[in-house]
Amino acid sequence: MNGVFVFDGNCGMCTRARNGLLRLNRTGLLATEPMQAPGVRERFGVDAERLLQSSWWLDSSGAVFEGAKAVNAAISTALGTRLPLVAYGIPGVGPVQEMVYRWVAAHRHRFRGITPLCESDPQRCTAA
Repeated sequence: MNGVFVFDGNCGMCTRARNGLLRLNRTGLLATEPMQAPGVRERFGVDAERLLQSSWWLDSSGAVFEGAKAVNAAISTALGTRLPLVAYGIPGVGPVQEMVYRWVAAHRHRFRGITPLCESDPQRCTAA
Protein backbone atom coordinates (compact mmCIF):
# COMPACT_ATOMS: atom_id res chain seq x y z
CA MET A 1 0.00 0.00 0.00
CA ASN A 2 1.29 3.45 -0.85
CA GLY A 3 -0.27 6.85 -0.74
CA VAL A 4 -0.20 10.47 0.28
CA PHE A 5 -0.63 11.77 3.83
CA VAL A 6 -2.12 15.27 3.84
CA PHE A 7 -1.58 17.50 6.87
CA ASP A 8 -2.04 21.14 7.91
CA GLY A 9 1.07 22.87 6.63
CA ASN A 10 0.24 25.98 8.70
CA CYS A 11 0.43 24.00 11.96
CA GLY A 12 3.76 23.51 13.73
CA MET A 13 2.59 20.41 15.60
CA CYS A 14 1.22 18.90 12.38
CA THR A 15 4.50 19.59 10.58
CA ARG A 16 6.40 17.95 13.45
CA ALA A 17 4.15 14.87 13.26
CA ARG A 18 4.62 14.72 9.48
CA ASN A 19 8.41 14.87 9.91
CA GLY A 20 8.18 12.00 12.41
CA LEU A 21 6.27 9.92 9.88
CA LEU A 22 8.93 10.62 7.26
CA ARG A 23 11.62 9.43 9.69
CA LEU A 24 9.68 6.15 10.05
CA ASN A 25 9.36 5.74 6.27
CA ARG A 26 11.30 2.50 5.80
CA THR A 27 9.48 1.59 2.60
CA GLY A 28 9.85 4.85 0.69
CA LEU A 29 6.17 4.54 -0.27
CA LEU A 30 4.89 7.34 1.97
CA ALA A 31 4.44 10.76 0.44
CA THR A 32 3.22 13.85 2.28
CA GLU A 33 1.60 17.07 1.14
CA PRO A 34 0.33 20.11 2.98
CA MET A 35 -3.40 20.57 2.56
CA GLN A 36 -2.63 24.09 1.37
CA ALA A 37 -0.86 22.76 -1.76
CA PRO A 38 -2.57 23.53 -5.06
CA GLY A 39 -5.19 20.95 -6.08
CA VAL A 40 -5.35 19.02 -2.80
CA ARG A 41 -8.90 20.09 -1.92
CA GLU A 42 -10.15 19.16 -5.38
CA ARG A 43 -8.42 15.77 -5.27
CA PHE A 44 -10.17 14.88 -2.01
CA GLY A 45 -13.50 16.40 -3.04
CA VAL A 46 -14.15 18.12 0.30
CA ASP A 47 -14.71 21.77 1.13
CA ALA A 48 -11.86 23.82 2.59
CA GLU A 49 -13.37 23.96 6.09
CA ARG A 50 -13.72 20.18 6.34
CA LEU A 51 -10.26 19.66 4.89
CA LEU A 52 -8.76 21.73 7.72
CA GLN A 53 -10.45 19.64 10.43
CA SER A 54 -8.38 16.48 9.88
CA SER A 55 -5.36 14.93 8.38
CA TRP A 56 -6.16 12.86 5.30
CA TRP A 57 -4.91 9.79 3.48
CA LEU A 58 -5.31 8.98 -0.20
CA ASP A 59 -3.91 5.61 -1.16
CA SER A 60 -3.02 4.23 -4.55
CA SER A 61 -6.34 2.36 -4.78
CA GLY A 62 -8.25 5.65 -4.39
CA ALA A 63 -9.37 4.99 -0.80
CA VAL A 64 -9.65 8.16 1.29
CA PHE A 65 -9.37 8.16 5.09
CA GLU A 66 -9.40 11.01 7.56
CA GLY A 67 -8.40 11.51 11.16
CA ALA A 68 -6.93 8.65 13.17
CA LYS A 69 -7.54 6.16 10.37
CA ALA A 70 -5.46 8.36 8.03
CA VAL A 71 -2.63 8.42 10.56
CA ASN A 72 -2.79 4.63 10.93
CA ALA A 73 -2.69 4.22 7.14
CA ALA A 74 0.35 6.49 6.91
CA ILE A 75 2.15 4.60 9.69
CA SER A 76 1.27 1.27 8.03
CA THR A 77 2.72 2.46 4.74
CA ALA A 78 5.84 3.93 6.34
CA LEU A 79 6.58 0.73 8.27
CA GLY A 80 5.48 -1.70 5.57
CA THR A 81 2.98 -3.50 7.79
CA ARG A 82 -0.80 -3.38 8.07
CA LEU A 83 -0.68 -3.84 11.86
CA PRO A 84 -1.63 -0.22 12.71
CA LEU A 85 -4.72 -0.47 10.47
CA VAL A 86 -5.56 -3.91 11.87
CA ALA A 87 -5.34 -2.52 15.42
CA TYR A 88 -7.56 0.42 14.39
CA GLY A 89 -10.17 -2.12 13.23
CA ILE A 90 -10.36 -3.95 16.58
CA PRO A 91 -13.77 -3.21 18.13
CA GLY A 92 -13.46 -0.20 20.41
CA VAL A 93 -9.93 0.78 19.37
CA GLY A 94 -10.85 2.89 16.33
CA PRO A 95 -13.51 4.95 18.15
CA VAL A 96 -11.12 5.65 21.05
CA GLN A 97 -8.36 6.65 18.64
CA GLU A 98 -10.80 8.96 16.83
CA MET A 99 -11.85 10.62 20.11
CA VAL A 100 -8.22 11.25 21.04
CA TYR A 101 -7.43 12.41 17.51
CA ARG A 102 -10.36 14.87 17.48
CA TRP A 103 -9.30 16.34 20.84
CA VAL A 104 -5.69 16.75 19.71
CA ALA A 105 -6.78 18.22 16.36
CA ALA A 106 -9.03 20.74 18.08
CA HIS A 107 -6.17 21.82 20.36
CA ARG A 108 -3.23 21.36 17.96
CA HIS A 109 -2.12 24.98 18.11
CA ARG A 110 -1.49 24.60 21.85
CA PHE A 111 1.04 21.81 21.39
CA ARG A 112 4.73 22.38 20.86
CA GLY A 113 5.69 22.25 17.26
CA ILE A 114 8.28 23.49 14.83
CA THR A 115 8.19 26.09 12.10
CA PRO A 116 5.18 25.14 9.99
CA LEU A 117 6.02 23.83 6.52
CA CYS A 118 4.08 26.66 4.87
CA GLU A 119 6.38 29.17 6.59
CA SER A 120 9.66 27.32 6.00
CA ASP A 121 8.82 26.26 2.41
CA PRO A 122 6.08 28.64 1.18
CA GLN A 123 6.36 27.44 -2.42
CA ARG A 124 4.77 24.13 -1.36
CA CYS A 125 1.68 25.98 -0.15
CA THR A 126 -0.76 28.46 -1.59
CA ALA A 127 -1.99 31.51 0.28
CA ALA A 128 -4.40 30.15 2.88
